[in-house]
Amino acid sequence: MSIQQSIACLQYLCDTIPALLTHIPETAFSHKPAPGKWSNKEMLGHLIDSATNNHQRFVRAQFEEIPTIVYDQNNWNTYSHYQVLDSKQLISFWETYNRHILELVQHISPENLSKTCWNGGEAPQTLEWLFIDYVAHMEHHLKQMLSYS
Repeated sequence: MSIQQSIACLQYLCDTIPALLTHIPETAFSHKPAPGKWSNKEMLGHLIDSATNNHQRFVRAQFEEIPTIVYDQNNWNTYSHYQVLDSKQLISFWETYNRHILELVQHISPENLSKTCWNGGEAPQTLEWLFIDYVAHMEHHLKQMLSYS
Protein backbone atom coordinates (compact mmCIF):
# COMPACT_ATOMS: atom_id res chain seq x y z
CA MET A 1 0.00 0.00 0.00
CA SER A 2 1.30 3.48 -0.82
CA ILE A 3 1.15 6.46 1.49
CA GLN A 4 -1.60 8.01 -0.67
CA GLN A 5 -3.64 4.81 -0.41
CA SER A 6 -3.12 4.79 3.37
CA ILE A 7 -4.25 8.42 3.60
CA ALA A 8 -7.39 7.58 1.61
CA CYS A 9 -7.97 4.51 3.78
CA LEU A 10 -7.65 6.51 7.02
CA GLN A 11 -10.07 9.10 5.65
CA TYR A 12 -12.55 6.33 4.83
CA LEU A 13 -12.17 4.79 8.29
CA CYS A 14 -12.74 8.15 10.00
CA ASP A 15 -15.86 8.67 7.88
CA THR A 16 -17.40 5.21 8.38
CA ILE A 17 -16.19 3.49 11.55
CA PRO A 18 -17.66 5.81 14.24
CA ALA A 19 -21.23 5.13 13.08
CA LEU A 20 -20.60 1.38 12.99
CA LEU A 21 -19.09 1.37 16.49
CA THR A 22 -21.82 3.60 17.92
CA HIS A 23 -24.43 1.00 16.97
CA ILE A 24 -22.77 -1.67 19.11
CA PRO A 25 -24.66 -1.88 22.44
CA GLU A 26 -22.63 -0.82 25.50
CA THR A 27 -22.75 -4.32 27.00
CA ALA A 28 -21.35 -5.84 23.79
CA PHE A 29 -18.75 -3.06 23.49
CA SER A 30 -17.56 -3.81 27.05
CA HIS A 31 -17.65 -7.60 26.73
CA LYS A 32 -14.32 -9.42 26.93
CA PRO A 33 -14.39 -12.36 24.46
CA ALA A 34 -12.12 -14.49 26.66
CA PRO A 35 -10.02 -14.15 29.83
CA GLY A 36 -6.98 -12.02 29.10
CA LYS A 37 -8.48 -10.65 25.85
CA TRP A 38 -9.39 -7.03 25.34
CA SER A 39 -12.97 -5.83 25.01
CA ASN A 40 -13.88 -3.57 22.09
CA LYS A 41 -13.48 -0.62 24.47
CA GLU A 42 -9.95 -1.72 25.32
CA MET A 43 -9.13 -2.46 21.68
CA LEU A 44 -10.31 1.02 20.69
CA GLY A 45 -8.26 2.36 23.60
CA HIS A 46 -5.27 0.50 22.20
CA LEU A 47 -5.84 2.28 18.89
CA ILE A 48 -5.96 5.60 20.74
CA ASP A 49 -2.66 4.73 22.44
CA SER A 50 -1.25 3.83 19.04
CA ALA A 51 -2.40 7.22 17.73
CA THR A 52 -0.77 8.94 20.70
CA ASN A 53 2.59 7.27 20.21
CA ASN A 54 2.55 7.49 16.42
CA HIS A 55 1.60 11.17 16.62
CA GLN A 56 4.89 11.71 18.45
CA ARG A 57 6.77 9.68 15.85
CA PHE A 58 5.21 11.56 12.93
CA VAL A 59 6.16 14.91 14.47
CA ARG A 60 9.45 14.31 16.28
CA ALA A 61 11.14 12.36 13.47
CA GLN A 62 10.87 15.47 11.30
CA PHE A 63 13.18 17.49 13.55
CA GLU A 64 15.01 14.98 15.79
CA GLU A 65 17.74 12.60 14.71
CA ILE A 66 16.13 9.13 14.86
CA PRO A 67 13.98 9.55 17.98
CA THR A 68 13.16 6.48 20.04
CA ILE A 69 9.45 6.17 20.82
CA VAL A 70 8.31 2.84 22.21
CA TYR A 71 5.51 1.95 24.61
CA ASP A 72 4.17 -0.92 26.68
CA GLN A 73 0.75 -1.45 25.11
CA ASN A 74 -0.66 -3.54 27.96
CA ASN A 75 0.29 -1.05 30.68
CA TRP A 76 -0.93 1.87 28.58
CA ASN A 77 -4.26 0.11 28.18
CA THR A 78 -4.55 -0.87 31.84
CA TYR A 79 -3.64 2.54 33.25
CA SER A 80 -5.78 4.46 30.77
CA HIS A 81 -8.83 2.66 32.26
CA TYR A 82 -10.56 2.26 28.90
CA GLN A 83 -12.81 -0.53 30.18
CA VAL A 84 -14.65 1.87 32.52
CA LEU A 85 -14.90 4.85 30.16
CA ASP A 86 -17.97 5.74 28.11
CA SER A 87 -17.94 4.11 24.66
CA LYS A 88 -19.25 7.19 22.87
CA GLN A 89 -16.46 9.30 24.38
CA LEU A 90 -13.85 6.76 23.24
CA ILE A 91 -15.30 6.59 19.72
CA SER A 92 -15.37 10.38 19.44
CA PHE A 93 -11.80 10.70 20.72
CA TRP A 94 -10.57 7.99 18.32
CA GLU A 95 -12.19 9.79 15.40
CA THR A 96 -10.96 13.26 16.37
CA TYR A 97 -7.41 12.09 17.01
CA ASN A 98 -7.24 10.24 13.70
CA ARG A 99 -8.62 13.19 11.76
CA HIS A 100 -5.82 15.24 13.31
CA ILE A 101 -3.22 12.63 12.30
CA LEU A 102 -4.70 12.58 8.80
CA GLU A 103 -4.16 16.34 8.46
CA LEU A 104 -0.69 16.13 9.98
CA VAL A 105 0.49 13.39 7.62
CA GLN A 106 -0.85 15.22 4.56
CA HIS A 107 1.38 18.16 5.47
CA ILE A 108 4.61 16.19 5.92
CA SER A 109 6.97 17.17 3.13
CA PRO A 110 8.07 14.36 0.80
CA GLU A 111 11.69 14.66 1.97
CA ASN A 112 10.62 14.26 5.60
CA LEU A 113 8.75 11.03 4.84
CA SER A 114 12.14 9.34 4.51
CA LYS A 115 13.27 10.44 7.99
CA THR A 116 13.37 7.68 10.56
CA CYS A 117 12.20 6.80 14.04
CA TRP A 118 12.99 3.79 16.19
CA ASN A 119 9.79 2.14 17.45
CA GLY A 120 11.35 -0.82 19.22
CA GLY A 121 11.79 -3.00 16.13
CA GLU A 122 15.06 -4.29 14.80
CA ALA A 123 15.88 -1.07 12.93
CA PRO A 124 14.54 2.48 12.64
CA GLN A 125 11.64 2.89 10.20
CA THR A 126 10.80 5.76 7.86
CA LEU A 127 7.83 8.00 8.56
CA GLU A 128 6.26 6.71 5.37
CA TRP A 129 6.58 3.10 6.53
CA LEU A 130 5.33 3.99 10.03
CA PHE A 131 2.19 5.66 8.67
CA ILE A 132 1.37 2.83 6.26
CA ASP A 133 1.88 0.33 9.11
CA TYR A 134 -0.21 2.50 11.47
CA VAL A 135 -3.21 2.36 9.13
CA ALA A 136 -2.79 -1.40 8.46
CA HIS A 137 -2.59 -2.07 12.21
CA MET A 138 -5.72 0.01 12.75
CA GLU A 139 -7.64 -1.86 10.04
CA HIS A 140 -6.67 -5.18 11.61
CA HIS A 141 -8.07 -4.21 15.02
CA LEU A 142 -11.18 -2.53 13.62
CA LYS A 143 -12.04 -5.73 11.74
CA GLN A 144 -11.62 -7.66 14.98
CA MET A 145 -13.88 -5.22 16.81
CA LEU A 146 -16.63 -5.38 14.22
CA SER A 147 -16.50 -9.19 14.11
CA TYR A 148 -16.91 -9.41 17.94
CA SER A 149 -20.11 -7.36 17.93
